[in-house]
Formats: sequence, C-alpha cells, structure tokens
Amino acid sequence: MRELGGSAGKSWAEGSFRTNDGVQLHYLFAGAGKPVVLIPGWSQTAAQWKFQIEHLAATHHVIAVDMRGHGHSEKTDHGYRIARLAADLDDLIRALDLSDVTLVGHSMGSSVIWSYLEQYGEAKVERMVFVDQASAIVSMPNWSEQERLSAGSILSAEEAVDLVIRLARDDGSLSTSFVTSMFSAGYSSRELAWVLDQNALFPRRQAAQLFYDHAFKDWRDVIARITRPCLCVGARRSIVPWQAMVSLGRAIEYSHTVIFENDEGGSHFMFLENPSKFNSIISSFIEQAV
Repeated sequence: MRELGGSAGKSWAEGSFRTNDGVQLHYLFAGAGKPVVLIPGWSQTAAQWKFQIEHLAATHHVIAVDMRGHGHSEKTDHGYRIARLAADLDDLIRALDLSDVTLVGHSMGSSVIWSYLEQYGEAKVERMVFVDQASAIVSMPNWSEQERLSAGSILSAEEAVDLVIRLARDDGSLSTSFVTSMFSAGYSSRELAWVLDQNALFPRRQAAQLFYDHAFKDWRDVIARITRPCLCVGARRSIVPWQAMVSLGRAIEYSHTVIFENDEGGSHFMFLENPSKFNSIISSFIEQAV
C-alpha cells in the first residue's frame, strides 16, 4: 500500500504488469464492479487521480495507471511514443481481462485513448471521458484563428521543437513554471508542491522525447469515427482553448461537453481543483444507460 498524499491521504492497493516489450508498469486499484481506467497526462501519475479513485471505487473497479517512465513504473529507455503508450494500455486491459471499460484520459491521456482506438478499436470500450486535450497541439501555418481554436493548437512547429529542446536540458525550473501555469492562482501551495513532486518522477530526457511525439499529432480523423458515448471536459482558463473541447464534443456523435468556469477551478487540472463537481459529472455520465 502507498499513501497518495495531499488531502485525500488514503491508501489503495497497488499492482503491476509487464508489457509485451518487457516493461514493468505500476497501477493503483480499488473497488468492484464495471472497470474504469484512469490515464494521466504527460508527466503526471496515477496518484494524481486520488480524488477520483476514492469517489468511483464506491461503485466501480477503478484502475489508475502510471504510464512507462511515469510515477512508479519502470524508467525504460525506449517506447516514449503515444502509439506505444496505447499498446501499454492494451496490455493492461488484457492483463486484467477487462471488458465494458470506461476510459478516462486527462490531457495526453486522451491522446493515448485515441491511439488505442485507432489500433485496437472499440470492442472492449463502453464509454470514454476526454479531459482537456487538444486534437492537434501544433498548428499548421495556413490555419485560420478559428481552425486553431477548434483544434486546440497552442504551439507552432518551431515553438514545439524549442520547448522539447529546453525540456531535455531542464534542471526542474522549466517544468515547475510550466506545470504551475496550468493551475489557478489560488490553488493550495501544499498540493501544488505535491503535484510537482509527482511530475519530477518522470526523467526529463524521456519526458522531452514523449512530448515531441505527443505534440506532432492530429487526431481529428480518429475522433470523427468514435461511436461510443463520450464526455468532453474543458476549462475556461486552461492552456487548452475551451473552444477545442466544444469542437471535440461536436465531432463525436454521442457526446456531452462540460466547461468549468473560472470560479469553479476552471484550469487544466480541474479534477484536482474542484474534485466535487468533476466527480459528480463523471459519475452521472458513467451511470447513464448505454
């Protein structure tokens, strides 16, 4: 058992499995019932879903996974690509023999889900939740402002490459300022320090490799083919334009979109800033009849 830290402070069972390329991955789990798999974002950890694990475990079998290199998973030297993380997700689903799964992805975790759908399809998936992720982080030079907002693009190709170079050389100061900018100004300094500690568990060189692969993806054609019910969650002051989450919801046939306002903890990490509202929305969505 491991303490999750912060204000949740509860212990949950831990497990591990080995991927088909030999990497040991760590996960937290709790509860019983239909499975809910929580996939954190870039440089985030399973433990950062602490409030959701506690809430959802009352009615579901909840699994929160540390992606390779992240959290307490093995720090391998290979596989830092979205497609490989999606294969790791498939390995997890197979290892635990899961079906009728609800997949919840925050930020890059949503991209992992989109890659999983592209490679493995929807057969084992019942529904999905996409939390604050652009369908295309890097914009094309010929896009209009509306196209950029709809895709959620926040970087040019040149800016993305520059950020990757700086991340690979980071002594921690860049990562601290980058992550801190994704929270509301009034967020607890104690909680923020814990989040930064969680981020630091992912070595910066590998983090830069993964961010490069993550940034230069356009998932809109995959998103348009989704047939399962989906919930799209955005935030008014997030680094991801809220318009992108509205556009994402419109692109999926069976979907619902929720945007957190500024006074509701409407940041990139709204599930940490306002877990009460976030958990209520998630529960209502999961409990709807398919």
